Amino acid sequence: MAGLPRRIIKETQRLMAEPVQGIRAVPDEQNSRYFHVVVAGPKDSPYEDGTYKLELFLPDEYPMAPPKVRFMTKIYHPNIDKLGRICLDILKDKWSPALQIRTVLLSIQALLSAPNPDDPLANDVAEQWKKNESKAIETARQWNRLYATTK
Repeated sequence: MAGLPRRIIKETQRLMAEPVQGIRAVPDEQNSRYFHVVVAGPKDSPYEDGTYKLELFLPDEYPMAPPKVRFMTKIYHPNIDKLGRICLDILKDKWSPALQIRTVLLSIQALLSAPNPDDPLANDVAEQWKKNESKAIETARQWNRLYATTK
């Protein structure tokens, strides 16, 4: 962790000492700005019992710029596209240096509980969500079983 800004060191230590329930974020051994993240699918959501791998990277401008976060596990969600990019205001224009890695991870976990088809990144999924929510949720459950649950 040598050469890292104090803020990143403090945030990393806090993440390790006080993990967020349902979320594990571990810094990479080679690059302390890169985190291997695992988010448990929230209870009572189509993603329940799923385990989602994400990558989180802190750019040099952090905390003045938001972290870059991406889903590595395939997911059927109106706010997450096929490349794993996430449509979340705090990762874009609503970012503030007052926010932290844990805030971002909690927001992503909340997004899994409450998809927002009105601000989509995956337009086809959002359309399905708006036209036939129960079918979209069933597809999300199927993808959850296929890609995010250990056999």
